[in-house]
Amino acid sequence: MIVVAGEALIDLVPRGAGALADLKPTLGGGPYNTAVALGRLGCPTAFCSRMSYDAFGQALLDGLRRAGVDVSGVQRGGEPTTLAVATVGTDGSAAYSFYVDGTADRLFSMPAALPAGTRAVSFGTCSLVLEPGASAYEELMRSAAAQGVFTALDPNIRAGLIPDADAYRARFRGWLPSVSLLKLSEEDARWLGGTPREWLAAGPSAVVITHGGDGLTAHTRDGAEHSVPGEKVDVVDTIGAGDTVNAALLHGLATQDALSSEGLAGLGADGWTRLLRSAARAAAVTCSRAGAEPPYASEVGEP
Repeated sequence: MIVVAGEALIDLVPRGAGALADLKPTLGGGPYNTAVALGRLGCPTAFCSRMSYDAFGQALLDGLRRAGVDVSGVQRGGEPTTLAVATVGTDGSAAYSFYVDGTADRLFSMPAALPAGTRAVSFGTCSLVLEPGASAYEELMRSAAAQGVFTALDPNIRAGLIPDADAYRARFRGWLPSVSLLKLSEEDARWLGGTPREWLAAGPSAVVITHGGDGLTAHTRDGAEHSVPGEKVDVVDTIGAGDTVNAALLHGLATQDALSSEGLAGLGADGWTRLLRSAARAAAVTCSRAGAEPPYASEVGEP
């Protein structure tokens, strides 16, 4: 079982040009997309979050169920669902503005326990910014790591939600001793500051950096770097691409029985190349269609 912890929200995606283009509501949120992608890839997955009882919250819950994700640990509340308004550039890249005041997912509280058989927990995006839920997710991260559970972190920076950038950067550095796998985009890496070597020295066993259409690079504690190019595809938009990479990496590591520091160290060049190529394929499928629509296992093959 891989547990994905974090927010679920509604992306309002424009269906035309201009500020007043029609907006289509789609299911989203970085952790949510990661959980759906894992479920579609056939990986036993549970979602750990808090969702609204409103119609959007129910739609989000139904989307997880359709993907085969265990939702028994999802907390519920009467507050509204978070909304994210997307702006898609000419190159398919997406930027967001958020409506988060008093929404359900930011009121997440620390669960009593992780599901039985949990092998890994994935964290990231808005859920680690918005209080009081951010502190609860941080507590869960530290607790899971202390129990020897593999932890994955994708900061997925949304700078508009971060009131004090320096305080967040310090908090990020404080998470690293509790992180097994750090995955982030090169844009996030520049915003956070530091280098893969510095982050590895602080705790993670591996750091994977995505370069958009140019592929992915894994940095490991032994000083090695493993890179693969991106898969060529006609990009509709990039919504959910990074989340799909998260899922593909976790699924591939689970398939190779490498969800541990020792497992990551033992992958070697061939193992990392297979893993990164699988993630690149999965992300390309997501980019080829509108919104966060990650692939099924039949569309990407075995990792």
